[in-house]
Amino acid sequence: MKNMELHERILEQKDWAILVFVFGLILIAIVKTNFENRFYDFMRLFSSSKYVKIYKDGSLLMSWFTVILFFVQLLSLTFFVQLILHHFNIVSKNDWLIFIQIFTILFIFILAKFLFEKIIATIFDIEEQVDMYNMAKVSYRSYIMILLFPVNIFLYYNNNISVVLIYCIIGIICAFNIVTYVKVIKTYQSLVISNLIYFILYLCTLEIAPYYFVYYWFANK
Repeated sequence: MKNMELHERILEQKDWAILVFVFGLILIAIVKTNFENRFYDFMRLFSSSKYVKIYKDGSLLMSWFTVILFFVQLLSLTFFVQLILHHFNIVSKNDWLIFIQIFTILFIFILAKFLFEKIIATIFDIEEQVDMYNMAKVSYRSYIMILLFPVNIFLYYNNNISVVLIYCIIGIICAFNIVTYVKVIKTYQSLVISNLIYFILYLCTLEIAPYYFVYYWFANK
């Protein structure tokens, strides 16, 4: 009679990912239900500048619509970063602790950047202009991350993703961000021109430098 050996079956825990995806979709549904007209204008953001012209008031940065979509943006971005790191064998895509760590780092980074922007804007007395610019920028980035949400689901449950596809998605996101800057600057070109020196300083100090330092830090780890 052959000896039977029992081997522990290791199952990868994916339930937390399903909950996060569902939670993100629920948040989008809540926003759509409670802000139907605004959400409709928001989803036409890249085909029409109507949304950024109507909802340009900097005070709207703290509205429930913006805050909830920012949270969805952060969930989507966190998942995408974890999936990219997993693809390059740096972390596991199934580790929920890694997800929380990345989410926390991104949240702190964005919050610190936002607070620093507010301080600089107050010093140069351009707070209203910076708030308008940030409102438009947050809107476009939330839009991009919502579009990325179903892509994250596909990437998470597909174990045969090619390197080419990964780089294509990263390239598309970068292209979308460049288009975002162009659209925002074009929408507020009179505002930018009248504050050109401040805008250049703002762009170099708060839009280029932080991301360069993050890239430099990761590249030299």
